[in-house]
Amino acid sequence: MQPGPLPPEPPSLYCTPDPHSRATTPSPLAHVFTPWKSSRHTMMTPTQTRTRTPSQEFLYENFPKTRDRILLRNHRRTDPAIWCCAIVCLIFSILIILFGITTLIIFLVVKPKNPVFDTNHASLNVIYFDSPGNFNGDFTFVANFTNPNRKLNIRFEYAALQLYFDNSMIANQSIKPFSQRQRETGVVSIHFISSLVSLPLNHAMELKRQVLSNKVMYNVKGTFKVQVSFGLIHFSYWLHSRCELQMSSPPSGFLMARSCMTKR
Repeated sequence: MQPGPLPPEPPSLYCTPDPHSRATTPSPLAHVFTPWKSSRHTMMTPTQTRTRTPSQEFLYENFPKTRDRILLRNHRRTDPAIWCCAIVCLIFSILIILFGITTLIIFLVVKPKNPVFDTNHASLNVIYFDSPGNFNGDFTFVANFTNPNRKLNIRFEYAALQLYFDNSMIANQSIKPFSQRQRETGVVSIHFISSLVSLPLNHAMELKRQVLSNKVMYNVKGTFKVQVSFGLIHFSYWLHSRCELQMSSPPSGFLMARSCMTKR
């Protein structure tokens, strides 16, 4: 009895492609998983199976540089120092936000106002010239300082006043530090004395003309450093004041008109 025909063998994985067929790009896994022939009479032992399984390092080295290769990479653990810095920055940011909100609430509740600098009395006693450019003068200025705040106490830590004629400073004076309570007004008399002050010739001629016309224009400028107190909260800022004065001629010169303003 003749044996029957043998079953046809499966197509080989290494067969040569048809030259008329379209060329295709081999899959990246073709370089990783190398096929081997199977036989009906041969069985793979578990040891051989584990040996032929590709490791993670092998996959990472042979995979192309794509997103899959990035996912196969072993991720390093974050340094604890980075976590500490992140936590410190977070706490610092929260404190800044809380401080800003607290400051905003205080400003909305307290509504702080700038102190008021003004005058209602001044006297021009002396104006004379030793020479065309050397000026001598005596001027008294009564300054009014008012704290308009109802819930804040203020203190003038620094106060300096300058007397000007036509943008030329002819005298200056400082004031000792003083404090003011809520809604309090204080009066300070400042005595300006000018001795042999050099004036530009055109300014000297203009001052003589104003004295003859019985209308002398002086400017008083003030620079102040104010500290505001609200319970345990203290903060300081600078103020700049200016008063434009119209005086009558000496020796009995009096205040005819004024215009004062204060700003930060």
